[in-house]
Amino acid sequence: MKPPFDCRGADVLVAGLGRSGQAAARLLAARGAKVTGADEGKPEVGDLPRLAAVRLGEQGFPAAGRDLVVVSPGIPLAHPDLARARARGTLVVAEVELASWFVAAPICGVTGTNGKSTTTALAGEMLRAAGRRPFVGGNLGTPLCEAIGGDYDVLAVELSSFQLESIQTFRAGVAAFLNLTPDHLDRHGSLEGYAAAKARLFANQAADGVAVLNAADPHSARMAAAGPAARRWFGGDAERAAAADALPVEGGFTIGPPGSAGERYALRNRALRGAHNLENAMAAALCARALGAGPGAIQGALDTFPGLPHRLEWIRERGGVEWINDSKATNVESTAVALRAVAGPLWWIAGGRGKGAPYAPLRPLLAGRTRGALLVGEEAGTIDRELSDVVAPIHALTIEGAVRIAAERARGGETVLLSPACASYDQFANYGARGDHFRRLVRALP
Repeated sequence: MKPPFDCRGADVLVAGLGRSGQAAARLLAARGAKVTGADEGKPEVGDLPRLAAVRLGEQGFPAAGRDLVVVSPGIPLAHPDLARARARGTLVVAEVELASWFVAAPICGVTGTNGKSTTTALAGEMLRAAGRRPFVGGNLGTPLCEAIGGDYDVLAVELSSFQLESIQTFRAGVAAFLNLTPDHLDRHGSLEGYAAAKARLFANQAADGVAVLNAADPHSARMAAAGPAARRWFGGDAERAAAADALPVEGGFTIGPPGSAGERYALRNRALRGAHNLENAMAAALCARALGAGPGAIQGALDTFPGLPHRLEWIRERGGVEWINDSKATNVESTAVALRAVAGPLWWIAGGRGKGAPYAPLRPLLAGRTRGALLVGEEAGTIDRELSDVVAPIHALTIEGAVRIAAERARGGETVLLSPACASYDQFANYGARGDHFRRLVRALP
């Protein structure tokens, strides 16, 4: 594809030098641009200063007079320096937009509030099982700019609203929308603004593209109306089921024209447990089918998909007790999803640094099935006060204490679930560090 912007000799600013910003800077330098990278913090940038002028720890972004500005996802378009540059006609784009200028392979883009990472990774596994050479990344981990020059014939890309608000010509041949719940409202201003950012993915599709949409989510109508692509629907209530292409059935789901028996897929992988993962699996399968994957490849990937770290991650069974790491559940809504997905008597490990949300929505999911709530971190007292009439609170203080108590008290047929409903920053650098620590402790149990 011929890029819509000629990078050779262009004066380009990369605003934000996290992993995606650094990937953008390296790509631009390789394409002959004169690159300046700026970050208000002081991230580790390796050998980037050999390729670009690097400014760290300075407030603001020197965007004035540039030919192009590539903005990292963490920096809002409303930043005063970027807003002024845009007002003067400077092109300001996301890292994924930049990468798309140099992509020839078809793109499968996945967006939504919850489930993006699992759906993207699962679609990638289905395509790999079909003999394709997929790149899997984007917001999921590996920046799309790092795919340029790689031996890929299809790209499965997770896309956040932060990335989508800054696209221009980025086009996904297949685009999936999973769901929308209030999130990032401080960035987008309202749920309407958040939905509008997501809809940009579908507005850029062509008439020969495919939009995969959740029939159970009311915001899907906006995504469907945004562009001309053919629509493929999954899930939904009984009223909408007649028009859906992928439908839940006992033990799995079917794919086929509305009203037909369709192809039947079994969902028996414990890495895909829960109603939310059934939706993720249907969306991934519709994406993979649209890109040519056959039923055998899709079923094989459903059976062998290992899941993603810290997302209902099965660690081990010990004495008939399952241990599950859901450290990524850093808010109440995410923990509610985990509690719905895990059956049987439960030892719940929760707490950390709270986000100010009430824990009341968890009450019906905990009552009558929780053997104990093993509370850790700063928020232990708050969770105790709000939920002590439906759970038996035990102040374990730390993850180590929680694992020790659970190992002593849990019995066969029960589950130990780390799903904190809180951020990790009181005791860990991030949710990943917390989950890694929990996994190590559990695997070390005799």
